Amino acid sequence: MSRAIFEPASGQRVPIQSWASTIHPETIRQLQHIAGKQFVVDRVAAMADAHVADGISVGTVFATEGILVPGAIGGDLGCGMLALRLESDAPLPDRQALELLLSGLERLVPAHNARTHGQASEAAELLLARPLSTSALNHTRNSVVPRHFATLGGGNHFLELDRDPEGGLWLLVHSGSRGMGGAIASHHVRAAGPPLGGLRADTEAGQAFLHDLAWAMDFARASRAEMADRARSELERIVGESILAGETIDVPHNFVCKEHWSGRDLLIHRKGAVAAPSGGLALVPGSMGTASYVVEGLGCELAFGSCSHGAGRVMTRGEARRRIDSRQLLHTLRHVVWPQHRSRDLVEEAPDVYRDIRQVLEDQRDLVTRKVRLEPLAVWKG
Repeated sequence: MSRAIFEPASGQRVPIQSWASTIHPETIRQLQHIAGKQFVVDRVAAMADAHVADGISVGTVFATEGILVPGAIGGDLGCGMLALRLESDAPLPDRQALELLLSGLERLVPAHNARTHGQASEAAELLLARPLSTSALNHTRNSVVPRHFATLGGGNHFLELDRDPEGGLWLLVHSGSRGMGGAIASHHVRAAGPPLGGLRADTEAGQAFLHDLAWAMDFARASRAEMADRARSELERIVGESILAGETIDVPHNFVCKEHWSGRDLLIHRKGAVAAPSGGLALVPGSMGTASYVVEGLGCELAFGSCSHGAGRVMTRGEARRRIDSRQLLHTLRHVVWPQHRSRDLVEEAPDVYRDIRQVLEDQRDLVTRKVRLEPLAVWKG
C-alpha cells in the first residue's frame, strides 16, 4: 500500500504517493525535485522499487498536460521486458542441456560490449529505412543498428529460460535500445534546455521527440523479439523437438504515453516503471537467482495505472563489489546455470543486491495481482 509525502518547504508543489516500504532519503529528495516542477500535475508516483539514479529516480511516474520532459525517462529509451511462453511436448531440459543452451546464447546473443556480426535481419533493415528527426541521428542509426540490434548489453540486462509451476518453459528478455536511445535522449534533452526542461508536445520540437521516441521503442521491442527467437531456436536444436512460440508479453519501462486520467488527456512519464492498466499483463522480474512474475494490472489511478519494473537495487555496484565475493555468488546460484567465468563482474548483479521480490509485490498489491511465478533455470547476462 502507499503513503503520501508532501513537504512544501522542500519545494514540492504536488504530493508524492510512494509504494516503497523502504525508501532512501536521497530518493525522496529526487522525487521532491520533480514534484516541484511547474509542469507536473496531480502527483508524483514512486513505485515499490524506487531508487536513486542519474537526474531522476528509477521508479518515478508523473503526469503533465501537453509538456514532454525528455530528461525524465532515462537514456535507454524503450528499455523493457519480454516474456515468451514456449509450447513443446519435450521434457524439461536437464543441466547438461541448459549448459549447452548457455553456450549457444553466448554465441547467438552478444552481450556486454560484444557486437552483432553478419547479415542484418529484416527487422533491422526496416529500422534502418525509417528516418529520425535529424541527419546526425540518422548517421548514428546507420552505425548503431547493424552492430547493436539484437544484442543484450550489460548491467542488469539478461536473457533467461524460466519454469512456471506447471512445468512450462518461458523465455525472459530484459534489454533496451542499445546506444540509440541514449543518442536520441541526449539530443532532445539539449533541445529542452536545462536538466528536466520541458517541450510543448504541439511544437515541432515536441513532435520530433515523440517521433524519435517511437523509433527507439520499436528498436528495443524488435531487438527483444529477435533475441527471444534465437534462444527458442537454439533450445529447439538442443532438445531435438519442435518448440513453438506461444503467448508473448512485452512491456517497456522508460517512455512517455498519452493516457486519459481524471477526465483529461495527460502525458504520463515513466522511468523504470511499467504501465499496469486494469486487466493488462505486465512483468516484474526479480534477480538472476530469484523468481520473476507475470502480473495483472489493477489500473490504480493514484499510480497512473503503473507498477514497478523489478525488485529495485538496495546496493550500488561499488558496494556489491566490496561486500560480495565470487565464491559467495557461486554458492547462491548453485541451482541456476549461468556464466560462472564472469563471476567477478556479476557480483554486481547478485540476488542480495536487490530487494526481496516478494516484498516488492506485497508493497504494490493495490497495483497488480500475481498471475504466474517464473523460476530461473538458465541465465545469460553481460
